Amino acid sequence: MGSTRTIRLFLLVEAASYMAAASVHFGIVTQGYEHRAAGTGESVIAVALVVGLALTWTGWVSVRALGLAAQGFALFVTLIGLFTIAIGVGPRTLPDLVYHLSIVGVLIVGLVAAARAPVSVR
Repeated sequence: MGSTRTIRLFLLVEAASYMAAASVHFGIVTQGYEHRAAGTGESVIAVALVVGLALTWTGWVSVRALGLAAQGFALFVTLIGLFTIAIGVGPRTLPDLVYHLSIVGVLIVGLVAAARAPVSVR
């Protein structure tokens, strides 16, 4: 699979993951895990990833740069979310911890894939 397709796939999977997490925190998928602030944060990250993905087809900016920017933003905000969990502000359920740790791993792998892509990848 080419670098462009790999970066786009990471952005798509990550965006879908954050949309699913937001729908859980907004009580759409299941009850008992509602947390409006967490759902809002996850929605913002999902939008950033979707916008990054959409922009990969414009040719305005390299796919590599978009992958780095969108996933870097997502990782930064997710780490803030982990911090809020650690200090007791955010939701502190086992599913939240597992999700956050898992998505951090996925984001890091996606960032590495984007960083290894040729600079000229459009």
